Amino acid sequence: MTLRQAAQGSEVDEKLAALLTNANAVRAIASAVEGTIGPKGLDTLLVDRFGEVVITNDGMTILTKMDVNHPAAKMVINTAKAQEDEVGDGTTTATIMAGSLLSEGVAQAIRGVPVTRLIDGIKAGISRAVQVIEEKAVRIDDVTDPLLRKVALVAGRENQDIADLVVQAAIMVGKEKLLDRRFKLSETIVAKEGAENEVFAGIIVDKKRINEEMPESLSEPRVLVVDDSLEPEQVEEEALATEAGFQRYLDLQEEFKRNLAKIVRMGVGLIVVDGGVSDIAEEILSDAGVMVLARVSSAEIRKVCEHTGARSVKRTGLKKPPEELWKYLGSAQTVYEDPKLENVRILGGRGKPMATILVGATTEEVRGERERICTDAAASVQAAVRGGVVAGGGAIEIALSREVDKMRSSQKGMQAYGLLCVVEALKRPMSQIVLNAGFNPLEKVGDVIARQTETGNDSLAVDCETGEIVDMWEMGVIDPAPVKIHALKAALEIACAILRIDTIIKKKDEGGPADSSREQVEEMDF
Repeated sequence: MTLRQAAQGSEVDEKLAALLTNANAVRAIASAVEGTIGPKGLDTLLVDRFGEVVITNDGMTILTKMDVNHPAAKMVINTAKAQEDEVGDGTTTATIMAGSLLSEGVAQAIRGVPVTRLIDGIKAGISRAVQVIEEKAVRIDDVTDPLLRKVALVAGRENQDIADLVVQAAIMVGKEKLLDRRFKLSETIVAKEGAENEVFAGIIVDKKRINEEMPESLSEPRVLVVDDSLEPEQVEEEALATEAGFQRYLDLQEEFKRNLAKIVRMGVGLIVVDGGVSDIAEEILSDAGVMVLARVSSAEIRKVCEHTGARSVKRTGLKKPPEELWKYLGSAQTVYEDPKLENVRILGGRGKPMATILVGATTEEVRGERERICTDAAASVQAAVRGGVVAGGGAIEIALSREVDKMRSSQKGMQAYGLLCVVEALKRPMSQIVLNAGFNPLEKVGDVIARQTETGNDSLAVDCETGEIVDMWEMGVIDPAPVKIHALKAALEIACAILRIDTIIKKKDEGGPADSSREQVEEMDF
């Protein structure tokens, strides 16, 4: 090797150093979750420094609970969180494809393909893949469609009871509610140790009444929601030392008592409070037979308002005259406390119909995993209603890889290498599913591509029990189209963002003075 060649090689290595470092970090993240994908995927054991254990098959849980320091790895996790927030599932697929896109991109960059041309090709390939999914998606016109249960079974890891619960809840809330972007079916899930599986028309507030002297159950109560503490307005301590200030304190106490008496006269039977409740309020309301729930989470307060038709008020709003305060009250058919589960159910509210999925479990560890499984199933069912369904098991990704591969012959220049990255990334989900099932991924993926091409059937994939090539629609292996689309977009976002990083520079500590004696560019410790 000549000095010139050595110098050129060193220059290339230096330019690719950041890309290689980041790609390796992303690959490590993908490796942590890839063993969970598919029906034969295994669980991951997460242990913290206190010895607390989480056993899960859920990719999002693994990603969020991993101890990660590398900035590129954190980018993957943040993008996965966005995927979870948007469609509630598909984070494992997105992470695996992102890792593959980067691995292929690095290989092409080492060969001399400009990164900008790679990115152009990757964007074109993903855009075409998204377009094909939208064309092939089968729409769900009715929430009673049997396809929804198949979606729930796949996302719910073949748990029949969870699939039934989710579908029953979807039917109960209706298609219009499922199409509402503000509503998430996954947020209706409550998992409890010792509970029986159940779906009911109503909501659960995970609180007990603040005083056992309060009624355990109510029939057709009016409901008041206080988005504040239920206590008198405060007077500054300095003011209490003066006569005027102390009188102000007494006046506020009396005013608060009058407001409580007014609420009781209006027939309010249930008060849900965001903050704490003063001793005065607890005593007066207990004597009046009013049930009070304190320190209720904002998410549950929102559910109470939506289900009962109530509008939340601040404590100052309690001063309003009865004719104005009426507008803020909601109502329900039945409210009762479950002593075993230590929570309160609100049934038959006059607001929007709500359903609650109650998932039972035997232990805390099992409870957490069943809740995660049910959440995935609920999110997938809702996504299917919104955007239709496609064949699962990696079949649709193989079909997409064939479509993107067709584009390479019509591309000029080095953009075609970016398309090749997309083709290989789209094969990765099925390769990992097959590998997790104990078969040779190279052989099986090749067989599926050949059979899909020969028959024109884009639904063919591998039966993980037998290794045979079968139709995923006939097997009932179906995935929501929006989950696939967002997984592709998430993988694109991660890959392009990291491919664009040319240099890694350690920032100075902006919380203190800059040290001019130290270099600002130094080796980063990840």
